[in-house]
Amino acid sequence: ITLMENKTEVTHFILLGLTNDPGLQLPLFVTFLFIYSITLAGNLGMILLIVLDSRLHTPMYFYLGNLSLVDCCYSSAVTPTVMAGLLLGDKVISYNACAAQMFLFAVFATVENCLLASMAYDRYAAVCKPLHYTTTMTSVCTWLISGSYVIGFLNASIYTGDTFSLTFCKSNVVHHFFCDIPAVMVLSCSDRHVNELLLVYIVSFNIIFALLVIWISYTLIFISILKMHSASGHRKAISTCASHFTAVSIFYGTVIFMYLQPSSSHSMDTDKIASVFYTMVIPMLNPVVYSLRNKEVKSAFIKFLESK
Repeated sequence: ITLMENKTEVTHFILLGLTNDPGLQLPLFVTFLFIYSITLAGNLGMILLIVLDSRLHTPMYFYLGNLSLVDCCYSSAVTPTVMAGLLLGDKVISYNACAAQMFLFAVFATVENCLLASMAYDRYAAVCKPLHYTTTMTSVCTWLISGSYVIGFLNASIYTGDTFSLTFCKSNVVHHFFCDIPAVMVLSCSDRHVNELLLVYIVSFNIIFALLVIWISYTLIFISILKMHSASGHRKAISTCASHFTAVSIFYGTVIFMYLQPSSSHSMDTDKIASVFYTMVIPMLNPVVYSLRNKEVKSAFIKFLESK
């Protein structure tokens, strides 16, 4: 912290991390190293399969490849910093590095939110309009994915600019294991009421809009399934949507658990546990969910192993 014009200005932050218990540092490091290794292997492996197997060159797998890329990126924005803090005890992060981490995490978390909504529309097109699926989604999916990244960068710019436009001249101790927006914003000595409202409105709009798209898509899918007369048609439609519905349930279940708790039961420790789940565990689970419940991915994986 440097002294400027009779007041202190923060030049770095101290991340408190998950725990100060020395006995837990190494076990947590090993656990997170295992999770991160599985995350990278699973998601990069999924991308490799999709690139190498021509049978997976369809809109659905174009979405899935981008989802795997996003999971790798937003896990990588947080997990290495956490592991370094646990192993080396270095919990200091510079002002610029904190802003960069916040920006990258916000970009890819927002892109994931948009991709899950776009994939719900893709599943609707596959089940409800199968004859027009390929022609419709081939042209649409590129625009939807590009739009997801544009929205991600715009939102992250607003979130990060909104947070770091504040003045930090009090404590520089972040009660979290990474530079999450609320945890950093609370350290400001400026009036942050407008900044917090802006953050709440934009985040709420993004999540509610995505959930609305998903809800409408699955309502139409459910109606379409009820109209099917064959049991094989039911099974095919359900298997088409099962992996995406599972991924959506895990992602938004965590978000709802974290942000819609009553204030009386809200605590920083609960936030940290929920944050571990959505920054580290969900990116690891997504490729597992899609590979275990998808015959085409299994077939592509077996073909890849046989070719080697």
